[in-house]
Amino acid sequence: MTRVAGIDCGTNSIRLLVADCDRATGELVELDRRMTIVRLGQGVDRTGRLAPEALERTFAACREYAAVIKELGAERIRFVATSASRDAENRDEFVQGVKEILGVEPEVISGEQEAEFSFTGATRELAGTEHLDQPFLVVDIGGGSTEFVVGEEHVRAARSVDVGCVRMTERHLVVDEQITDPPTEEQVAAMRADIEAALDLAAETVPLSEARTLVGLAGSVTTVAGIAQELPEYDSARIHHSRVSIEQVREITGRMLTSTHAERAAIGVMHPGRVDVIGAGSLVLLAIMERIGAHEVVVSEHDILDGIAWSVA
Repeated sequence: MTRVAGIDCGTNSIRLLVADCDRATGELVELDRRMTIVRLGQGVDRTGRLAPEALERTFAACREYAAVIKELGAERIRFVATSASRDAENRDEFVQGVKEILGVEPEVISGEQEAEFSFTGATRELAGTEHLDQPFLVVDIGGGSTEFVVGEEHVRAARSVDVGCVRMTERHLVVDEQITDPPTEEQVAAMRADIEAALDLAAETVPLSEARTLVGLAGSVTTVAGIAQELPEYDSARIHHSRVSIEQVREITGRMLTSTHAERAAIGVMHPGRVDVIGAGSLVLLAIMERIGAHEVVVSEHDILDGIAWSVA
């Protein structure tokens, strides 16, 4: 067993996984998995820069994670940064800050690399599962981008496109620095058009229509799964590998896009950091399901973090 730490820093959240990995047996034993909403991508789509307050929130989370890694004695650390830090002019400030706190330089990976990690993490334990036909289409709906990956045991094609729950919210639902709550029909239509254009781009590289099983990753998808089960609070064990029908996704998306901030915040499984962006995130999921004709989505709690852990092991 090799004890490793993987960190995934995205547009909306930063997450840590410390695990023991045995490459010979394919066993991954989770020791600590945690997530902090830091909204690193705050305003990046508009300004092209990481905001000072967003950087400080992220560095505070890094200091917390450094303490956990030290306590558990991880032998190796890999820090992967995704959409927001790819886009920012001042990403050097981010890189230097992380290096000072954790002693490793964050790897600002491409969308294609991000997709590879997500696919490995999500499908390693699904291969061979009864009633799940291949090829898989893994979709990782993040804050700034969404990754599409088609493959069987290995990745066959991948594409990252710039639609995510934070980016869509900031681009279409913010007026005079305030989020429209709930959004207008015109705002939702504009957001949907943006998502459909991104799906057209993804389809140029990834054979979406060949997918036989849709696997959904990240907070928007897991939150929708929790709402579908009417869970009183977030329960990772019940959400992992649950299946949500397209009818449920359509109903939940409609509810999220017509409810108020207070109504969404009162939902038991809703993380406070997702209250304002869940409408956009669920709409991305619905558009994908309608595009490929998926009757359901298989929800995975194992994603890019697990792929990062395997890569460093």
